[in-house]
Amino acid sequence: MTNDANTSSFAHISTGLIHHPYTPPAGFDAPQPGVFKASTVYFPTVADMRQREWKDKSAYTYGLHGTPTTYLLEERLCSLEGGLQCVLVPSGLAALALVALAVLKTGDEVLIPDNAYGPNKALADGELRHFGITHRFYDPMDPQDLSRQINERTRLVWLEAPGSVSMEFPDLPEMVRRCRERGVLCALDNTWGAGLAFNAFDLLGDGAGGEGSLAVDISAHALTKYPSGGGDVLMGSVITRDAALHLQIKLCHMRLGLGVAANDAETVLRSLPSIALRYAAHDQTARALAAWWQVHPQCAQLMHPAFAGAPGHAHWQALCDREPGTGQAAGLFSVMIDARFSQAQVDAFCDGLKLFKIGYSWGGPVSLVVPYDISSMRQAWPGHLKPGTLVRFSTGLESAQDLILDLHQAVQAHLPMA
Repeated sequence: MTNDANTSSFAHISTGLIHHPYTPPAGFDAPQPGVFKASTVYFPTVADMRQREWKDKSAYTYGLHGTPTTYLLEERLCSLEGGLQCVLVPSGLAALALVALAVLKTGDEVLIPDNAYGPNKALADGELRHFGITHRFYDPMDPQDLSRQINERTRLVWLEAPGSVSMEFPDLPEMVRRCRERGVLCALDNTWGAGLAFNAFDLLGDGAGGEGSLAVDISAHALTKYPSGGGDVLMGSVITRDAALHLQIKLCHMRLGLGVAANDAETVLRSLPSIALRYAAHDQTARALAAWWQVHPQCAQLMHPAFAGAPGHAHWQALCDREPGTGQAAGLFSVMIDARFSQAQVDAFCDGLKLFKIGYSWGGPVSLVVPYDISSMRQAWPGHLKPGTLVRFSTGLESAQDLILDLHQAVQAHLPMA
């Protein structure tokens, strides 16, 4: 079908091409949703422009405030995590920053678990401190310590399950209860759980996020990880179930001018249908590798929430494994290499791996490894961690057997037993 109108009525072809009257027919449907790119959004009349509302997603006003592509991704992410409202931001760290800037003001205080994602701690010590917002770190494995530290200035408590590098799994429902008792907002970095290991908005599994269920107030998610799945997209989300809190976050989001690229949103939309399959595959491989490490003398301590003896294993069981044997865990674990091996030996081991690449992040198809200096990341060496050098592994989608062979050759070459 063609449109009979032509460009000859215009003085120049460029005008005719820009204002060409053809409109494709409606009704096109395909597996992947369309990608809408826009800064400017057209209005048929001035009256229509003045009446449109973007805050409730009932219309479009400007590309930064939403397009069909970003609206669709936000709604699907709400379904994934059990929330009702969502905003998209350019990275996982941007999600953490947006939450802080939306709910905190000069004179307020935020509490952060001592094992939190490092950049969130750096944000508090940098920008938030410069804005007159104080922070303190609490013991993530001690709800009593959290209660002791909440005071009249506390406005926000960050939670992580598990901790970013040392993988301790807290008693998340109890931590949320402590915040509820004191009337303090609690926000969860939900990147590890990804909406699959547990429902952050229904922690007891009794209300599907409904009225009266035990829930976090805010879920921040680095979509860079499992929702993207390719190691090629930077994006984050902030999800809530409270309309007033969501509006507070959304208005801050608007004032900061935060937005995401349409093609990045498209990539995450394309990956979401397979997230459950990929998460399960990462989980299975991580458990196989963790079990391999567990019996090796070079391993002083295994940090994987699904393994007995790991810090917080019982809390993982209670939250994620209510029907024994069905619990999920991300493809992420850490190993404390025995203290008899030097940092140089551990570094050489990491360098000697052939399939594991040295790099930050996780959730992509390629397995990653990073050695960490825990003593520089915590206020004091945690009593539940044994001495040694911590190495974190992120499993990709390679064969577990091939990855184990890679571990074996690097251990033999660089971490030999005397």
